[in-house]
Amino acid sequence: MRSPTGSPFLDRLRAGELTLMLGIRSSRTTDVVHIARSTGHHSIMVDLEHSTMSTDIAATLCAAADSLGMTPIVRVPEREYGMIGRLLDGGAHGIVAPRIETIEEARQVARACRFPPRGQRSQTAMVPQLGMRPRPANELNPALDDAAVVQILLETPAGIANADAIAELDGVDMLAIGANDFTAELGVPGRYDDPRLRDAVATAAAACQRHGKLLMLGGIGDQAIYDALLPLGICPLVMTGTDTALLHQAARVGAERAIASDRTPRLHRN
Repeated sequence: MRSPTGSPFLDRLRAGELTLMLGIRSSRTTDVVHIARSTGHHSIMVDLEHSTMSTDIAATLCAAADSLGMTPIVRVPEREYGMIGRLLDGGAHGIVAPRIETIEEARQVARACRFPPRGQRSQTAMVPQLGMRPRPANELNPALDDAAVVQILLETPAGIANADAIAELDGVDMLAIGANDFTAELGVPGRYDDPRLRDAVATAAAACQRHGKLLMLGGIGDQAIYDALLPLGICPLVMTGTDTALLHQAARVGAERAIASDRTPRLHRN
């Protein structure tokens, strides 16, 4: 059955289905993608903003996720709009654009993700998402345009102030609020109970509801606070963690278990 929007990922979120995403920052092989798939994740987010990973490795991870029926999204570094087309050509299904503050910045990202006349993505004929089979532009362009997911990440008061106009833009599918950066901008890093964060979520949620877009909320480590904000209109896209944080957590648990069960004989000096 064909997706109503062209993106099963967006269809799932609009239907209110819990959607799990794994963040990838330090892994460099497709093993992490298989782990994500086998643990019930629906999507991966390759983070190029906070890693030294190359676009080549990012594209390889995306192509692997695509072949496993997952949705690979890439968070690009700030203002690195030139790499957007290469990542989409390499297998990414969508882009997260961080620290967007103005309508023009958001418009530039959206246009980089879609072909003319809706955008300015450079023409190609073969992509992993379509089996690397050559396709004429009149087939390939609309298929990729419909499938591309554009998430605009608002992390500053200036971005929130422009949330309504950004949500109205053609080609923008989702807004997201990065609570860590937003609270840092407010001068209260990590204070997720600050009422200004709640106000920001309410503002962005109202903008998304007016224009038929989705809103994601990320970066909140306190589950109770996150749960309290959900009714404002947050979509069920949940980042379960990043590979680096999950590896640290598992390593810590393993070390604590080994220490607790230590029966190694001790040498005692007289």
